[in-house]
Amino acid sequence: MSGVTRVAAVDCGTNSIRLLIADVEDGRLRDVVRRAEVVRLGHDVDRTGRLAPDALARTLDMTRQYAAACQEHGATAVRFVATSATRDASNTEQLTAGVRAALGVDPEVVSGAEEAALSFRGALSVLARPGQRDRPDAPYCVVDLGGGSTEVVVGTTRPDAAWSMDVGSVRLTERHLRTDPPTPEETAAATATVDAALDQALDHVPVAAVRTLVGLAGSVTTVTAHALGLARYDRTRIDGAVLSVDQVLAACDDLLHCTRAQRAALGFMHPGRADVVGAGALVWSQVVRRVAAASGVQQVVTSEHDILDGIVLSLA
Repeated sequence: MSGVTRVAAVDCGTNSIRLLIADVEDGRLRDVVRRAEVVRLGHDVDRTGRLAPDALARTLDMTRQYAAACQEHGATAVRFVATSATRDASNTEQLTAGVRAALGVDPEVVSGAEEAALSFRGALSVLARPGQRDRPDAPYCVVDLGGGSTEVVVGTTRPDAAWSMDVGSVRLTERHLRTDPPTPEETAAATATVDAALDQALDHVPVAAVRTLVGLAGSVTTVTAHALGLARYDRTRIDGAVLSVDQVLAACDDLLHCTRAQRAALGFMHPGRADVVGAGALVWSQVVRRVAAASGVQQVVTSEHDILDGIVLSLA
């Protein structure tokens, strides 16, 4: 396998931690291991400004499991990227020490701008590959909707403009959507928070010329599974799925107004996402509405390729 590099990426977000070990050749990835676990590192960070001891313990335990997988599969380099929750916390040195002990590398607490660029690169590595048939039209608006932040990026072959909003599924749930299901007053307050963040984002990221809207990460893929009526989570059905704006908005509205028990009973629902995906659906619905209104796009593409793929490509 000359010319092939095997590397590993860890994306440590607010809600989940994810691992990708991949072989890279000529800018293309072949998955060796791709996994994700909900550890909720960002639990209560929005209120306290600190990573909680139990959240740190869950995250570092999973990091040790990821380290064993990297060793087992012979990854020659590892990059550990931490995002929104770690950016906001005042005690990140505890995470740094634990990751260094487990993986032998320091976690990189990336800025919102770098997070956006990595997500854009990961999505386009598959979505807009040169020579690809049925390649979506550029310019692209790529939206990475996480637990603590949401990145909005516009570009063609690379980001031309990007903005990171401090709204995400965990942050919005903890701040506003505390009732099960959320009350109209809570939903209105959460919507106002998202719209205010979008006002600022769209001042910095021009979306009027966008031809293709692409959504990434767990809230978006869960909404897509719901819109597709899947009985179980099927990555092959979700990746590259094209939905109308109306389909997306209907699925978002349904998930937002379900109880947590109703969400948990859905066959495609990750058990660690049922309590926060309503907020994620609210964020996604507002983003889709605003981008569609500004650009006229009528369809939305979902990608399973995101910041993880971008991190791997940055290593190779």
